[in-house]
Amino acid sequence: MEKIKCLITAGATREFFDPVRFISNPSTGKMGISIAKACRDLGWQTTLVLGAVQAPAPEGVEAVWAVSADDMLRETSKRFDDTDILIMTAAVSDMRPKKKFSHKVKKEDLNMAVEFEPTPDILKTLSARKKSQILIGFAAETNDVISYAKKKLGQKNLDAIAANNVSKPDAGFASDFNEISLIFKGGEILNLGRGTKDELAKNLAKILQKRFF
Repeated sequence: MEKIKCLITAGATREFFDPVRFISNPSTGKMGISIAKACRDLGWQTTLVLGAVQAPAPEGVEAVWAVSADDMLRETSKRFDDTDILIMTAAVSDMRPKKKFSHKVKKEDLNMAVEFEPTPDILKTLSARKKSQILIGFAAETNDVISYAKKKLGQKNLDAIAANNVSKPDAGFASDFNEISLIFKGGEILNLGRGTKDELAKNLAKILQKRFF
């Protein structure tokens, strides 16, 4: 039996104003790295596309680096057709400056009214090419967590989404803990509860294997 081919994204993307300034978010990539380890331990052939992270890529996992949303889209797109399951945990910046300077802009020349434009929607772009792939998203929310996650699930044609409550100081971004509910297409909700990211990742990977493979 061929190994399940798993593609995971993790960490934050960065959108630069100039070579030394960027817009980003507090994601450290810990959840995605934990999931990559859990999928590897199940025997899956695992590739991890990493943005800005604060932990090393795990052994036995192919690591690919990306900086911007465009980079992450390019790297996931190249591998998507040969993927069985995509798990998108990366915190992709929703916007980027319309103008990027090739040199550092001096403080006195900074325009405080920066114009932004949307970055590419990686999950939505790839879901339009979906054939037999399983697509799993993450929704990091601070309020109406389940409601917003369900909306994203439908809009992006996902098979399941992890609703990730990041409103508490001891869970979510930059923490070793998370609080997750897994919502499947069709409406079923599994509450994985609060736990360490390693614990939740192992549980999540086992659930996905049982449900989809």
